[in-house]
Amino acid sequence: MGFFLSLIKKKRRGETVSKQSEFQKIIEYKFQKEGLLRQALTHSSYANERHMKKHSDNERLEFLGDAVLEVVSSEFLFLNYPEDSEGDLTKLRASLVCEPTLAYCAKEIRLGDFLYLGKGEDINGGRNRKSILSDALEAVIGAVYLDGGFASAKEFILKYVLTDIEHKQLFYDSKTILQEIIQGSSEEALSYKLIGEEGPDHDKRFIVEARLGERTIGRGMGHTKKAAEQEAAYQALLVLKKDEQSCQ
Repeated sequence: MGFFLSLIKKKRRGETVSKQSEFQKIIEYKFQKEGLLRQALTHSSYANERHMKKHSDNERLEFLGDAVLEVVSSEFLFLNYPEDSEGDLTKLRASLVCEPTLAYCAKEIRLGDFLYLGKGEDINGGRNRKSILSDALEAVIGAVYLDGGFASAKEFILKYVLTDIEHKQLFYDSKTILQEIIQGSSEEALSYKLIGEEGPDHDKRFIVEARLGERTIGRGMGHTKKAAEQEAAYQALLVLKKDEQSCQ
């Protein structure tokens, strides 16, 4: 029995090393202390399920990463947007480090594929849940900071978070931006209509259309009606932006 348990443990260690090596290739950063990466990828549901010791999950690293992200993003905006007021910089920073934006960044590096989740969380779609992805990304930032110092963490943030600023601004507050554009250019009313629901109760997705009068201008899907409306507004903004560019 002991021999077989030993084989199982070796197999699991091998899978862990392979999993972490693949992720390090994607982010182009090699950890000196791979235990930090393992912890950054460990969700509390996995730690609880495996009865791991206290603070084995990524919550403390998330706390640290959040602070590092705020410093780096604040410096970046201060240096690159010299004409913006404090209020404008605060709003812009919020759009870059909010949960939906960080989850989007996490998906770009396939972070969800490498997370250690409890079976229930995994079955219920945890690898695609925005809160889990955004928290894990902050935990990875915290791990990089502890492993390679501030310069390494800053390089990671500049490469994977502080990019495509205009796109992320639209993504952050699409409903407000779309409303302002419509008010200034059309007499028709902007509305959102729930047109369908998909999936089981534990992983339900809502489908919403953004409508200008009776015309559909965008469609979105999300785990909440609010998230679906935001996505529909974002898609509408992309269409409006494309139409504007084609008319120039």
